[in-house]
Amino acid sequence: MHPLARALHARIADPVRVDAYYAPLAVACAARLERATRRPWTVGIQGPQGGGKSTLAEALVGAFNDVDVRAISVSIDDFYLTYAEQTAIAERHADNPYLRYRGYPGTHDVPLGRAVIDALRALTDGKETLVPAYDKSAHEGRGDRADPSRWRRVIGPLDVLVLEGWILGFSPVPEDRLDALEEGLRAPNAYLATYSAWNETLDTLVHLDVESLDTIVKWRVDSERARRSRGEIALSDDDARDYIKRCLPAYRAYVPRLQASPPCADFERIVLADDRLPRDRPR
Repeated sequence: MHPLARALHARIADPVRVDAYYAPLAVACAARLERATRRPWTVGIQGPQGGGKSTLAEALVGAFNDVDVRAISVSIDDFYLTYAEQTAIAERHADNPYLRYRGYPGTHDVPLGRAVIDALRALTDGKETLVPAYDKSAHEGRGDRADPSRWRRVIGPLDVLVLEGWILGFSPVPEDRLDALEEGLRAPNAYLATYSAWNETLDTLVHLDVESLDTIVKWRVDSERARRSRGEIALSDDDARDYIKRCLPAYRAYVPRLQASPPCADFERIVLADDRLPRDRPR
């Protein structure tokens, strides 16, 4: 058994999930890392909300660390605007339902995210940097950037940087095709151009796809229920459905573009079934 697969089995109680999904992907990542010409090797994970991006990133990072490969994961959620900044964006686009709350292009601090990614990639032995934290429970679940005292300290150097997020790798629809967009997507589409600052840092992108967008709605509701069950402040079922349904037009607009023209040459698409495991996994 590959050392990374063994590490995953030691960490995760669900052997079906490890054997069908985590371990094969981890072993493929290890092979890519061996061929990488720079450190840290930066791998992106893109996929729908509630689809298991964070869980997958955590599993990969833990397995790498267990075999003495220095790895961390960062979510683009860490780079959301502050609550005050998000409120200002919503007021600036008062008639736009997609910019009312966090999530869409235009609701992240892209320069901050790029500065943090660059700092992590530049870490040398013993040097450190801070990664922002975002408190999704603040303001009754609408969220806010956490106080810097709660930011994560990372000490270098790193071998692997995992960056995950639902719009990672998305690129804007060109001007000559804007007529195909819903009217409300025009402003987020303009903001999306700046996100190339993140996409261009990727060496590999893993794209988690679904057969039906209805699955994404269910997953988001399940995710918020899980947070409430842990005693955290989270969205109600109705608010979670409302939030995620606002994101579905972005999937329709940008996922086909991502698949046709990914941001890096090393691109892997994995279609997930309702149980968040690969559709074509071994039976």
